[in-house]
Amino acid sequence: MAKILSVVSRAGVARIVDPVAAALLRAGVTPNVVTVAGTVGVLVGAFGFATRGYLFAALVIITLSCFTDLIDGSMARQRGITNKFGALLDSSMDRIADGAIFASVAYYYASGHELRPVAAALLCLITGQVVSYVKARAEGLGFTCNVGIIERAERLIGIGIGGLLWKFGVPYGLESVMWLLAALSIVTIAQRIGTVYRQAHASGRPSEQVDAR
Repeated sequence: MAKILSVVSRAGVARIVDPVAAALLRAGVTPNVVTVAGTVGVLVGAFGFATRGYLFAALVIITLSCFTDLIDGSMARQRGITNKFGALLDSSMDRIADGAIFASVAYYYASGHELRPVAAALLCLITGQVVSYVKARAEGLGFTCNVGIIERAERLIGIGIGGLLWKFGVPYGLESVMWLLAALSIVTIAQRIGTVYRQAHASGRPSEQVDAR
């Protein structure tokens, strides 16, 4: 998980998550099933509730669904699984879930013809995907890219805080949070590209061209 969860007592979280993961394993449920189920839950919360203006209900459903990210990881550890397909599936489902969250918020505001928060939500959607892509692409090319002031967990926590501000009627609360997330994501993209640029020059590979297709 992203760095914020490292700071917030992993041991305490594990005491809750590990028994649930063990019970699912005993029931014959696989980590991949939990991964997909969590994404389905996010999609239900995003498109079934957020797009209709039930942002607080969507927040609750999405938060509970995101806990599957912890549960499937615990299940894999308890089974001693190192599965590259599982890692790929988990990352792919994360991208779908993140896109759904911000797309549903954009849709909600667009339905009320509020264009400024629509722009903020769409910018969060785009920059969040690029943040993850830059790291994955860099690591695929043999670089390390463990930098950045904001990652997936921070984006989810941020949008959750924004949802609570909206629920309690704080003017421009959710919109302000989204602009902040977008700005921090842009900084993170710059940090990661800069880190790879320095590594490429240090290794004598600054001019290599690699087809991204």
